[in-house]
Amino acid sequence: MPIQPPILAAISGAIAAYIADEEAWQAAALSQAAARPAGPPVNLWALSGRQEAMQLRLLMQRRSLR
Repeated sequence: MPIQPPILAAISGAIAAYIADEEAWQAAALSQAAARPAGPPVNLWALSGRQEAMQLRLLMQRRSLR
């Protein structure tokens, strides 16, 4: 049973409206993100220390399971 032309037109219109709404929403979100001031720079020393602590914890866990 093929889809009737008026129903097909309604489905196509709804999909087109949905896509247009999503594109508008995404453009608004990008413009808000661009307008927001950037935060402080990432502290690489702190990030490195946290990564090292996590690796040490993983190593200790693996050693305790042996």
